[in-house]
Amino acid sequence: MSQSSKKIQNPEMQVPKTPQMNDRDYINDILMCAKNMTNSYSVALNEMSHDQLYQDISQIFNETQTCQRDLYNTMFRKGFYGLEAADQQKLDQSYQQFSGYSSQFPYQQ
Repeated sequence: MSQSSKKIQNPEMQVPKTPQMNDRDYINDILMCAKNMTNSYSVALNEMSHDQLYQDISQIFNETQTCQRDLYNTMFRKGFYGLEAADQQKLDQSYQQFSGYSSQFPYQQ
């Protein structure tokens, strides 16, 4: 098996394959909801002018983001999410491509 097609995944927890929602469906649904919420909070924070409201929504955003990450980790642990190992050559090519863009930044480090 080549490095680029290697899957990184835990053994998948068995769930019933029925029309009714199962544990995987519920966790996935909650994760999608949390992702949408963090996206919406992010937009709201970018457009918020009231400082106290910004602080309150920022705290809720951070809590929701943590919840989202915990849900993702749970799904990965149960084998519902898998990752594909990146090919080192593709990583090197992307790095070369995008590192050249830094010369276009208005402020150099």
